[in-house]
Amino acid sequence: MDTYEKIIGLAKRRGFLWNSFELYGGTAGFYDYGPLGATMKRRIENIWRDIYVIGEGFYEIETPTIGIEPVFVASGHVHGFSDPMIVCSGCDSAFRADHLIEGIVEIPDTLSAPEIKQLIDKHDIKCPQCGEVGMFGDVFDFNLMFKTTIGPGTQRMGYLRPETAQGMFINFDRLFRFYREKLPFGVTQIGKAYRNEISPRQGVIRLREFTQAEAEIFINPRDKSHPRFSTVKNTVIRFYPASHQQNASEGNSGDGDKGIIELTVGDAVDRGIVAHEFLAYHLVMTNLFLTRAGIDPARLRFRQHQPDEMAHYAVDCWDAEVLTDRFGWVEVVGIADRTDYDLSSHAKHSQHDLSAVLEYDTPKQVEQIVVKPDMSLIGPLYKDKAGKVLAALKNLEEDDLSGDKISITVDGEEILIPHDVVEYETVIKEVRGENVVPHVIEPSFGIDRTIYAVLEHSFAEELVDKETRNVLRLPPEVAPVQVAVLPLLTREELINPAAEIVEMLRKSGIFVSYDDTGTIGRRYRRNDEIGTPFSVTIDYDTLDDGTVTIRDRDSMAQVRVQIGELAERINAMMRSGFDSP
Repeated sequence: MDTYEKIIGLAKRRGFLWNSFELYGGTAGFYDYGPLGATMKRRIENIWRDIYVIGEGFYEIETPTIGIEPVFVASGHVHGFSDPMIVCSGCDSAFRADHLIEGIVEIPDTLSAPEIKQLIDKHDIKCPQCGEVGMFGDVFDFNLMFKTTIGPGTQRMGYLRPETAQGMFINFDRLFRFYREKLPFGVTQIGKAYRNEISPRQGVIRLREFTQAEAEIFINPRDKSHPRFSTVKNTVIRFYPASHQQNASEGNSGDGDKGIIELTVGDAVDRGIVAHEFLAYHLVMTNLFLTRAGIDPARLRFRQHQPDEMAHYAVDCWDAEVLTDRFGWVEVVGIADRTDYDLSSHAKHSQHDLSAVLEYDTPKQVEQIVVKPDMSLIGPLYKDKAGKVLAALKNLEEDDLSGDKISITVDGEEILIPHDVVEYETVIKEVRGENVVPHVIEPSFGIDRTIYAVLEHSFAEELVDKETRNVLRLPPEVAPVQVAVLPLLTREELINPAAEIVEMLRKSGIFVSYDDTGTIGRRYRRNDEIGTPFSVTIDYDTLDDGTVTIRDRDSMAQVRVQIGELAERINAMMRSGFDSP
């Protein structure tokens, strides 16, 4: 049994994760969060909010999980969000075609569908489901979005969103006004996203419904320095630059740290490894979130996209990857400078201006051409198109006014305007700013993958009194249950003060569980296995002197404290760790 099987077994047994639709046989790509899993998930999401919403001041918004088709045409998802698919005619099972040849041949990103099929045939790839050879059809592109219709009658086409980002992009103009028309500013969203994966076979690593936490930070394209970069520039993180990947042979196995370098983010920017300060700053914020959530820093790296996998519009892109026992290095966060691609595309498709005005420190005096069309002539000449002709003329530059006639385009039609219906003059105007389309820095977090990685990195097995102790060494702010209250014996004289302690701790904001089933040793083990950092035991000394025992999960050390001091001591330990005299 490998670590993945142990974690999933523990998660199902203790109420972290369950297969969805189990009553009806289940289906791949969906998981339910049980009582402990849902609580842990909220705690991790709240750490993310603490960093980005509270710490960075990025307000959170919420947009629909269903989007109309034009949104995803503009974003490129309708035409470009596909994976190569192949179907076995023997058993009708569908597979990611490129996954069938992984480990057999090196697969460049540019491999075409016919080339993949040729490799499958050449290497006699068996169907993973039925084991037959030569039963695969052609490779074709399968769009990963879930399609739906909106409303009756016209049935407008819609899609379940494949990411949360688009809702933030299409609200840019309102957000810009909300932030008093100042750059930079950021906005966040945590919510469900959907991808109709062809054949998800990696458990919680690849889901069809998953939770994303994304921040979109809109910045001045001409100034990518960060105002607080000096506070993080000495932070050391583990970089895996593109240039090092070309020379490393480890692949995704995680054998050793070949190619990884530990470097301050200040040095990484100075050496040109990271494109600029703003991107480097958010690598640090990502590192902070992941380690605070419980990721082992020694099993975390930031891998730079290589030139052949970098999106054509991106300046630089990094993936935060965590090392897992079964799957090797797994991406949990992507951090990219997406330039103005998203806003420019939505502006083009919606015909709506999504630029921002950047005010100058002092106004500038500039020459401008003022076009003065003669409406008394334009109106009769162009009738119902007169308004559009007028608007087009007012947007002309000086070079457009040369030649025998003035050429404009209205509704796709070229119209030649005689010079005698237009006057123009050069004037000096005071300009207070200029229009730019902001660039976007996007850290995009996969919450479900992060949760699995935290469970794996926190899991340990050890022998205690000749028995195996399973323990999740979760950070206290991540642990679903923070304190277990345990009467030593199931006796009324101990149960009553235990119940009073439970009520007192809950009023102080601590999540408490009460357990009086089985021996005290077995109850300790149950709580160790779900990651409860502290247990409070009530015994007969409690009745005599008003003290209880606090037991630490990790060290199993114990300390005796007065009941009146208990809540304060527990809260202090959750912040700073267990302390004993």
